Amino acid sequence: MRGIWLLAGLLFLGLGLLGVVLPVLPTTPFMLLAAGSFAQSSPRLHRWLLAHPTFGPPIRNWEENGAISRPAKRLAVGSMAAVFGLSLILGLGWKILLAQGALIAAGCAFVLTRPDGPQSR
Repeated sequence: MRGIWLLAGLLFLGLGLLGVVLPVLPTTPFMLLAAGSFAQSSPRLHRWLLAHPTFGPPIRNWEENGAISRPAKRLAVGSMAAVFGLSLILGLGWKILLAQGALIAAGCAFVLTRPDGPQSR
């Protein structure tokens, strides 16, 4: 099983790194999945990811507190709103907009109901 967790962690890490340069691919969820996979397979890679200056703080905040920082919440909700706005501008069909709106609403509800974490208190 360790090998499967390691492969999953490497896949999620790769997808997360792609998300840094591709605006349609989210970075943070893939980094969280990578961290969880590495926690099951490779303590060394898990420590490396937690110590990373960019990716480490939000992962630690999630692992320790189940929290998403306020700036990250603003970015997430703003990105979701921008994607929905772009879909409206492109004139996507009402069925697609309805499905997208429902999924975005669920995503926003999840993000906004998480605690902010200790750094915002």
